[in-house]
Amino acid sequence: MRKVYRYLEQINSPEDLKKLKENEVRLLAHDIRKFLVQSVSKTGGHLASNLGVVELTLALHTIYDTLKDKIIWDVGHQAYVHKILTGRREQFKTLRQYKGLSGFPKRHESSHDHFDTGHSSTSISAALGLASARDLKKEKHEVVAVIGDGALTGGMAFEALNHGGQSKKNITVVLNDNEMSISQNVGGLSNYLSKIRTAPIYAKVKDDLELLLGNIPAIGKSVKKTAEKAKDSIKYFFVPGILFEELGFTYIGPIDGHDYNALCTAIKNSKNIKGPKLIHVITKKGKGYKLAEKSPAEFHGVSPFKIETGKPISLTKNLSFSEVAGNTLIEAAKTNPRIVTITAAMPSGTGLADFAEQFPERFFDVGIAEQHAVTFAAGMAAEGYKPFFAVYSTFLQRAFDQVIHDVCIQNLPVTFLIDRAGLVGNDGETHHGVFDISFLSCIPNLTILAAKDGNELQAMIQFAEKHEGPVAIRYPRGTTALDKEKSILPIQLGKGEVICDWGKDALILTVGNMNEIGVALCQQLNNKGIGATVINPRFIKPIDQHLILQHAKSHKRIYVLEDNAKIGGFGEQIRSFLNEYEVYKPVKLFALPDAFIEQGNVALLYKDCKLNQEEIFTEIYQDFTKGIIGKLAITR
Repeated sequence: MRKVYRYLEQINSPEDLKKLKENEVRLLAHDIRKFLVQSVSKTGGHLASNLGVVELTLALHTIYDTLKDKIIWDVGHQAYVHKILTGRREQFKTLRQYKGLSGFPKRHESSHDHFDTGHSSTSISAALGLASARDLKKEKHEVVAVIGDGALTGGMAFEALNHGGQSKKNITVVLNDNEMSISQNVGGLSNYLSKIRTAPIYAKVKDDLELLLGNIPAIGKSVKKTAEKAKDSIKYFFVPGILFEELGFTYIGPIDGHDYNALCTAIKNSKNIKGPKLIHVITKKGKGYKLAEKSPAEFHGVSPFKIETGKPISLTKNLSFSEVAGNTLIEAAKTNPRIVTITAAMPSGTGLADFAEQFPERFFDVGIAEQHAVTFAAGMAAEGYKPFFAVYSTFLQRAFDQVIHDVCIQNLPVTFLIDRAGLVGNDGETHHGVFDISFLSCIPNLTILAAKDGNELQAMIQFAEKHEGPVAIRYPRGTTALDKEKSILPIQLGKGEVICDWGKDALILTVGNMNEIGVALCQQLNNKGIGATVINPRFIKPIDQHLILQHAKSHKRIYVLEDNAKIGGFGEQIRSFLNEYEVYKPVKLFALPDAFIEQGNVALLYKDCKLNQEEIFTEIYQDFTKGIIGKLAITR
């Protein structure tokens, strides 16, 4: 590393930080921001959120001993500075890369990481659990949850606040308030925090009131009760953070999140307060890099970019699947006034930003609250609307009960646009969308489709618009070729299609974007004298029984390719279906293993899981050249 980070290069552990003088810490913060921009511009990652927490992280590591004290980072994408300070600076060239440094806290990665995170709104619950375990073990250390104002909109955070205040456990919640989650925050809580930020009178009023009323002579119970009521009334009028106070937390703040001394003072003083406390910190997302300050949502999660312009290094002319979904909904909404769209704080990420501009009254951002989003959609559907909830596969997991209880039991016409299905790459195991087929297929009334390309996604959305029950459409992360000249044939319920039919040796069923590999395999096998047929099922549920039975009976061996967990996946459904109809042919499943898959380049991950074209071809070719036929099913 070139000697360009004078103060950062002195920091190999939090103990080194504690040796610096005040002016040196300020210069260190400058070094860290420069390092973050330089590093993330090469690897990609979460930038704006980390630029905003530099001084906060420095203060936390100054006051706490993170080998003993436990800091839980909500979501964890803002923990880069924490990683830098805890001996992982040199690993940043491998950030979010295959076999490299994770973009989130990982217990296996460092003794300074005390809980794995990746999804929103979990930190306070985890912190309360750690604190309760600490007390049972009669240990003495601090437990701190660092949560953003966006994550605080998640219902789980309020459940934990409610429990934490009632339990009286000694925990500290640091509310990092930057007025942003991934996109602009929405809702009543955001407005409430905005009022606190602009309040002219801080917690000093509360302290002065309690001191004044505490000095009133005890001249009678009625006077004392009146004084207490007066204290409560005045406190409600003046004191910021009263919501947290009423939940049982001592409120401290708001504090300038970029004033290192003020942060250290507040954190140090909070250690003298018994019970649960909440430190409200105001930060600026993207601070120190003007482009990120101006457009923090664009710099939340970035691919490698040019520092001077902020533009991605790799540009593509193709649309993303998310953009195709958003554009299709815009066109549909022009003629169908019943169409409404819903997002859980991700209008840009799910391709709904343009829809929001064109139909603001029919677009609903509910904040980071997937459970609420699903039941909210059900309520609109019950009144005759056609809600489309665009959500990442990994985040829909959080609303499993609502999908069953509030949508499917009532057979309501809610459509789930399941973005980022399959392996997503560098965010790793907390963000791969590899379970949706498994957890959705068991739900009655739900129709499930998988799109192979942009044109098919358009057709599936048009199908869902007319379908009277709940629909789930899954599609991957990334871009797709969209043939605007190609006429879109209507999708028929439960009907798949034959992509290529070059022989009766191998029947290959390919789910969604696995169709591309299936077609390439068909050609490759044909070149080796093995005739193959590729079917795009389109429907995960209900399956095209006639089409699949017809070809299963006429082919020697059957293969299923899917980017979902093998257990409970489409392949297991096919195997069960064929056994039910007494079609006893060898069925081999190419799917994702029963394991959590780390981060990395998607192509490398598929190869690692033996789900790439080369590995699949080798296995199919060996099946035919070795003549291994006769088992009812062959399990890899």
